[in-house]
Amino acid sequence: MNPEAVVTVLCGLAILVGVAGTIIPVLPGSILIALSLLAWALWGGAGTTGWVVFGVGLAFVLAGMAASTVLTGRKLKQHRIPSRSVVVGLVLGVVGMFVIPVVGLFVGFAAGLLLSELLRTRAFGSAVASSWAALKATGLGMIVEFGLACLSASTWLIGLWVAAAA
Repeated sequence: MNPEAVVTVLCGLAILVGVAGTIIPVLPGSILIALSLLAWALWGGAGTTGWVVFGVGLAFVLAGMAASTVLTGRKLKQHRIPSRSVVVGLVLGVVGMFVIPVVGLFVGFAAGLLLSELLRTRAFGSAVASSWAALKATGLGMIVEFGLACLSASTWLIGLWVAAAA
C-alpha cells in the first residue's frame, strides 16, 4: 500500500470519528474533520481536487460549528438559562460517563442541568421547564452540526471518487 492510500484510509477513519464526535461530546468533532481534510489535501495525492474538497468541507465544518453555537446560545438566552447550569450539566455528564456505561454522559448532563436549575429557581416545575428547554437547545445545535459534518464527510467521499477517476 502506498503512502497516499495510508493517508486516505487514516483521514477517512478520522472523519468518521469526527462525525461521531458531533453527537458524542467525548470524541473530537468538527475540528478533527477539518484537520483530516487538510491532511488529505496535503498528503493524500489528490492534487487540486484535495484542495477543493478541503475548502468546501471546511466551509461546512465552520458553518456547523457556528450554527450550533448560535442556535444553542440564542435558545439559552431566550429561556434565561445561565451558563453555570450548562457547566454543571457538563461536569456531571463527565462524571456520569464513568458511573453509568454508554448513557451516563447524557443522564449526567440532564441531571446536572436539572439540579443546577432547581437550585437557581427553587421551584421544581420551573427547573424542569428550563432544563428541558436547555436540553432541546443543545440537541438542536448538535443535530445541525452533525448534519453539516455529514455534508463535509460526503464532500470528502465525492472528492475521493473524483480523484480516483482522474
